[in-house]
Amino acid sequence: MEDQEILERIRDLIGTEHALRSRLAAGEMTSEEEQAALRSAENALDQCWDLLRQRRARREFGGDPGLARPRAASEVEGYLQ
Repeated sequence: MEDQEILERIRDLIGTEHALRSRLAAGEMTSEEEQAALRSAENALDQCWDLLRQRRARREFGGDPGLARPRAASEVEGYLQ
């Protein structure tokens, strides 16, 4: 996946977050449903940001950004930012 594709996916996920909050505010879903869907979107966002950072770091230090691989959500969720 190229950087631009990752950034597009990030934009899509941010749009999903906004849509979920709007649906909750409109009474179209319960708070529990919203929270579960938000958790899923946030995990995917964290994975995308991590992959993008890996690619940029590899490029910055002369490596091949194509060798960067998505990490498990359980791994990237434990990072301190």
